[in-house]
Amino acid sequence: MPPTILAVDKIWDQAPHSAFTDLIRFQNHWWCTFREATDHGESLGTTRVICSQDGETWESTGELAEAGTDLRDPKLSITPAGQLMLVMGGSKYRGREYLTRSPRVAFSDDGHDWSPPVQVLAEDHWLWRVTWHEGIGYCVSKLGEGQDPRRGFLYSTTNGLDWEWITEFRLPDDEWTASETTLRIMPDGEMIALIRPHWIGTSRPPYVDWSFTRIDAALGGPNFIRWSSGSLWAASRGRFDQARGTVLARMTRTSYEPVALLPSAGDCSYPGMVEHDGRLWLSYYSTHEEKTSIYLAQIELPDD
Repeated sequence: MPPTILAVDKIWDQAPHSAFTDLIRFQNHWWCTFREATDHGESLGTTRVICSQDGETWESTGELAEAGTDLRDPKLSITPAGQLMLVMGGSKYRGREYLTRSPRVAFSDDGHDWSPPVQVLAEDHWLWRVTWHEGIGYCVSKLGEGQDPRRGFLYSTTNGLDWEWITEFRLPDDEWTASETTLRIMPDGEMIALIRPHWIGTSRPPYVDWSFTRIDAALGGPNFIRWSSGSLWAASRGRFDQARGTVLARMTRTSYEPVALLPSAGDCSYPGMVEHDGRLWLSYYSTHEEKTSIYLAQIELPDD
């Protein structure tokens, strides 16, 4: 049976361009984050955080900004200390002239009062999504400039501020290198990576040696979760039945099968994914209703 899309609601559209989402449950509330700007990539953006008790009525609880900096691709996680953590890419500009970039992190005890963005790692890095496991946070940084562009580096942290290098992702095909990456850790400790543009990676502790499988998909903003039943479900920009948009896919350690298309088109994707009350709750952005806006879907997944 295919998944059943139970509801899709637009939850935010107050900026000319709202994009690059993430979603989490924290203190029995929903928290969604995304970038607000005038366009996809030619303007300085801020990071917005919104909150809802029921997934229907939303209010803003924070806007993070930094002068001369485009804060984009915000991702949420909960630290071992019980704080909400934001990780964002921070690109510096002088007018419209791009200068450099480096990751930013911010923290909140309650989702309302946020610490100012703090730069971490060296310039040109871009930490993308943090996954915590047994007190350690793991994240892949994509290095996008210089003589060897778009290299992927796996890092770990215990506090979100200090990061330790683990290994470099060198994908089998030299034409393609690691970009946006979501990591999940299985109950037996195996780490699985879903990697833009079209890779799945697997590794065992200490996560130095990796095996990579190329999949028949072109991913954009990939995310995936392990369902309570043990199955893996992914979402990304891609194609399903000849249509292009934000797709939901069945996933294994070596395969990726699109099975449903969410209402979406054009500039879209970058989903957040949460299992709650037996449903998949999925945030994403799309331009299918002309204005680039934030959406929340509720999806019933089939039994394995």
